[in-house]
Amino acid sequence: MADDERTEDEQQPEGGEEEATPEDQGPEDQPETPEQGEGGEEQAPEAAAENQSSEEAGERSAPDVPEESEATESTETVAPKTEDSEESRPPGAELEPIAIEPQRELGAEERARLEAEAEERARLEAEATAEGGEEPVPAREPAVEVPSDARIQATGKRKTSIARVILLAGSGSFEINKRSLEEYFPRHQHQTLVRQPLLTSGYEGKVDVRVRVHGGGISGQAGAVRHGIARALTEIDADLRGELKRRGLLTRDARAKERRKAGLKKARKRPQFSKR
Repeated sequence: MADDERTEDEQQPEGGEEEATPEDQGPEDQPETPEQGEGGEEQAPEAAAENQSSEEAGERSAPDVPEESEATESTETVAPKTEDSEESRPPGAELEPIAIEPQRELGAEERARLEAEAEERARLEAEATAEGGEEPVPAREPAVEVPSDARIQATGKRKTSIARVILLAGSGSFEINKRSLEEYFPRHQHQTLVRQPLLTSGYEGKVDVRVRVHGGGISGQAGAVRHGIARALTEIDADLRGELKRRGLLTRDARAKERRKAGLKKARKRPQFSKR
């Protein structure tokens, strides 16, 4: 018996306490690992997720100072590229486009004012050309005197206007459809056009002119009266034909607006073709 007790005492450590093995130690005695929390191994993933979310929230709330510095550095590095791109851009690319306003309809007063301005401009141009722009009319005396009882008739045409002209010996008065020249043709341009054959031949102020004209517009009627007067002057003096022909006063100007054809919108404008 004494030997058995001695062997047991020798086997025990000097402190008198047995060393605890991991199996003998309970869950309370085992040391906690850094991955395990208070709840043990089952709560470790949840704790790691909470720690990660808290770190992300901290990163969001923290001021992002380094990123701003990086952004400034990036802008500084990109600035030369924009200058290069501006140099490569075509000229005028930086200009703003001009907004074209839709054309509005003119009222009656505005239309009348524009027409009056255009007439005044045409009158001034005609006066300027009559003063020094046109070829000077040769001062000549008529070779043949018009008999006092003579009545020379001729017909003039222009576009769709027809003028029946009668020349009588007189002092140079004009009567067009029982009205004076200035009253019937208020534009100075048309008055100059009508008097052109008389000025060229030298019969200005030597004959009276009686005209009946109809058809067409004001410009066409003025051309028809001029054509009729030129034809009547050749009946008085046949030698005037060459001079009047050279100036184009005897040529029947047949230029007129072309008539509209059936099935067309205008003289030659066709409706848009649609295949389907």
